[in-house]
Amino acid sequence: MKFLSVRDLRGKSAEIWKELPAEREMIITSNGRPIAILAAISESNLEESLAAFRQARAVEAVASIQRWSADKGTDKITMDEIDKQIKAVRKKRASAR
Repeated sequence: MKFLSVRDLRGKSAEIWKELPAEREMIITSNGRPIAILAAISESNLEESLAAFRQARAVEAVASIQRWSADKGTDKITMDEIDKQIKAVRKKRASAR
């Protein structure tokens, strides 16, 4: 997989567009850190590519929430505890009206 700096993307864009179909994906970096993925697509695979990209983002979001939960220790809460919290919040909201 090819890595490109933002500077390269700006300065060599015509060359990059020509290389992209063969490379399939390129990683764009800023200050040496990855910030974006440049992926080759076509009209025939646009919808499938978008669906795959969105699914990957959703999977990463769920994984991030799971890591956060484990870090906070909330991954061990029982369903009874969750139900009690929901009832308490609903009761508080109802009394505030």
